[in-house]
Amino acid sequence: MHTAAPVLTLGKVTVRLAPITMTHAEGPLPDGGDGQVWGAMHSAPTAVPGVRGLAIQPEYGGRSDFYTGTFSLRFRLLGRLWGPDCAIGATAPVDFRLKRSGPSTWVSQDPPLIEFSAYDDTFAVPAAEHCGPLAPLVDHHLGLPAAAGNLMTYDASYTFRTYDRLPRIPAQ
Repeated sequence: MHTAAPVLTLGKVTVRLAPITMTHAEGPLPDGGDGQVWGAMHSAPTAVPGVRGLAIQPEYGGRSDFYTGTFSLRFRLLGRLWGPDCAIGATAPVDFRLKRSGPSTWVSQDPPLIEFSAYDDTFAVPAAEHCGPLAPLVDHHLGLPAAAGNLMTYDASYTFRTYDRLPRIPAQ
C-alpha cells in the first residue's frame, strides 16, 4: 500500500490534492517475470483555488505499473454547476510516467516503511468532458486542454507485507 500527497499543475491551476491511498500487490511470477495486481484507490475532493464552487477528485484511470512509474488517472470535477459525470480524462485518462526525484529512504524496518519522491513534467491534459452547457467555462478557468509540460510532484510513503507474513486462511 502506498500513500501520496501530490501537487498537480494542469493548465493554469495548481492544486495540492488530498492524500491518495493505493493498494496493490507486486512480486515475482513463477516464470521469473514481474507481476502486479491492482487493489483500490481512495482520495477525497480538493477545492480548486481561484474557481469558486469547483473541487477535483482523482480516480483510478485503469492502468498502473509501479515498476516503471506509469499509471493513469481521471479527475472528477465536482460542484453544483457541473454535471455528475464531469471529468478530466473521462474518455482517455491522463497518463503519468513518474521519474524519481532522488533515492528512496527507509524510515522503518518493522513495519517496513519507505518514503520516495517522484514527478512527471511531460503529460498533456485534455479538456473536461460531460460538464453540461458550462463545459467551456470549466476549461477556461482551468486552462484546458493543456499541451504536454504540466507537472505532478508525488511525495509518497510505501509499506508492504510479504506473503510469508500474511495470516493463514484455513482450507475449506
